[in-house]
Amino acid sequence: MTTHLIPLPAFADNYIWLLHDGQRALVVDPGDAQPVLDALARLPGLHLEGILLTHHHADHTGGVAALQAQTGARVWGPAGEKLPEPVTRLNAGDSVEAAGLRFQVIGVPGHTAGHIAYYLEHPATDPTAPLLFCGDTLFSGGCGRLFEGTPAQMLASLDRLSALPGNTRVCCAHEYTLSNLRFALAVEPHNQALIEHQAQCIALRARHEPTLPSTIALEQAINPFLRSRLPSVIEAVQAQAPDTSGANDAAVFAQLREWKNDFK
Repeated sequence: MTTHLIPLPAFADNYIWLLHDGQRALVVDPGDAQPVLDALARLPGLHLEGILLTHHHADHTGGVAALQAQTGARVWGPAGEKLPEPVTRLNAGDSVEAAGLRFQVIGVPGHTAGHIAYYLEHPATDPTAPLLFCGDTLFSGGCGRLFEGTPAQMLASLDRLSALPGNTRVCCAHEYTLSNLRFALAVEPHNQALIEHQAQCIALRARHEPTLPSTIALEQAINPFLRSRLPSVIEAVQAQAPDTSGANDAAVFAQLREWKNDFK
């Protein structure tokens, strides 16, 4: 049975990801219940069976209680974070079956201390193109802020995601792409893949269409946070912060993230 992947816009720039086969459905990071309830109403015969949470921030968990109350959906989330109860706790290396789909759990601390991601190796949407639900760890052209973790943790987390197959579809939780690409071009102004992708994304947003999902291969080509060990990115960071000359990988990454924090 075909599985459908739908990004449900929420708040100013969130996406709640909905997967369904026409009967069973699951959602990822429902910060608001209403977009999910509206989608269920538009798709008659669809029952919400599962809710996957990547981390504890309210814009990812705020709709859980209402959805549980109205649908009885089961909830899974990271073991080490405060989440709406009841929730089945998951650790890195676990697997979870929700709405007939089996996900691998990847530990990706950095944005929060216990952040996890969900990897679906053989989705029925396209068995050759895996799906990754990465919350606020990896964005198209960027990565999450380090609220609770360290630069070394975030770099290691991004390394884990970058090691996934190149055709993996990256389902981020926010529509931050255009602002991220502006920063990426400040880091690598001559990156032709980046220049071309920015033009494509500007056209998509002009039509009010999402820039997501991305792919791991695309992010490897355009995302400075996956490219922080490359000479072009290291040179750009050193031009911003000369004291990073000779610094280790984590220190360069930390300075790159600081540069993005202050970028206008």
